[in-house]
Amino acid sequence: MLDREIDELRATVEGELILPAEPGYDRARRVWNGLLDRRPLAVLRCASTADVVAGVAFARDTGVPLAVRGGGHNVAGHGTVDDGLVLDLAALDAVAVDPDARTVDVGGGSTWGDVDAATQPFALAVPGGVFSRTGVAGLALGGGYGWLRNAYGLSCASIVGAQLVTADAEVIEVDAQSHPDLLWALRGGGGNVGVVTRFTFRLHAVGPEVYFL
Repeated sequence: MLDREIDELRATVEGELILPAEPGYDRARRVWNGLLDRRPLAVLRCASTADVVAGVAFARDTGVPLAVRGGGHNVAGHGTVDDGLVLDLAALDAVAVDPDARTVDVGGGSTWGDVDAATQPFALAVPGGVFSRTGVAGLALGGGYGWLRNAYGLSCASIVGAQLVTADAEVIEVDAQSHPDLLWALRGGGGNVGVVTRFTFRLHAVGPEVYFL
């Protein structure tokens, strides 16, 4: 029924669009919670923010449900959906540390292991989770309860900026000066504000060897 729209999406994106009849579909739709066996209409492995924009626009224009998957570690399975489009952000995993500013830019598909590996050589850290394979986005947008909470608070408290794709498929930069209301919403408000393709976190002095703070 959506053959034309799916063909147009496939022609638009840089990443891979995987349909149920295609090889790799079962692997692409898998999430951490093995009790969940949902079958999306398609899985889009986003290679760029532009791919996220195309995916959001597709869902908006066709009315199909949309799920966004970072690490895919959410127990309730919010990173997948039946008969909808899954935006798989795993390839958006770049992490760039600015040790002088004590900030780090983190791709929306990164895991906390990716972040820790990049920041610890500078003896800096973001308050993350307790499991290295947990996705940064899912944890931080929901609050973020981890090992460093006693010293530096929840993960969301260290979010100082983000690149966000809105439901209108618009890319905006969010910080204390630009869209401060959205920054407030991102800091623990859950995953319904938009698709975060990049976070900026404040870094804290930690390590290099730590047991628990």
